[in-house]
Amino acid sequence: MAGGWIFSTWFLGLCYLTIIYLYRYDPALLEERYRKPGSGEEKGWDKYFVYILFPSFVIWFVIMPLDAQRFAWTANFPVWLESLGLIFLMGSAVFLFRSFKDNAFVSPLVRIQSERDQKVVSTGVYGFVRHPMYLGGMLLFLGAPLLLGSVYGLIMGVFLSILFVARIMGEEKMLVEELDGYMDYKKKVKYRLIPYIW
Repeated sequence: MAGGWIFSTWFLGLCYLTIIYLYRYDPALLEERYRKPGSGEEKGWDKYFVYILFPSFVIWFVIMPLDAQRFAWTANFPVWLESLGLIFLMGSAVFLFRSFKDNAFVSPLVRIQSERDQKVVSTGVYGFVRHPMYLGGMLLFLGAPLLLGSVYGLIMGVFLSILFVARIMGEEKMLVEELDGYMDYKKKVKYRLIPYIW
């Protein structure tokens, strides 16, 4: 039960903090974040990813409390796993918020923002890995079910993470082909998500 309150407070706090920050300091990015799928010359294949990602996220979000609390389908996780989940969530908050702070072009859609004169960002968390927002998302997808003690949430979290990995491959192909300077950035920051691994 405590895990549920921790996650709810964490999630709402991060959402409101990010929206308030963007409203005050980067309204153009806030507008971009609310762009509808299929607009702004989004890559055709990415529309299918978005249509899979969104309902999968909703299922992930709903199934965790049903599993961990309402129906107790999963036996309690050991404390060390719940603690690992909390650590993942703290890391997730850092990577997600800093992605918005460091990169004014972090769109929810795979597209080149030519109307905003998109440029390569290589500072802040983008000097650590090339896709820190995806890393933050994956830490969220895995950390929350660990904290709450939900095997079904963890299964959905792994599925969502695999979708992210596939999306990264397509997004990087676009960035190399269409965004000036991205190939040089790849040489500078060698890893997509996890240093020395991938």
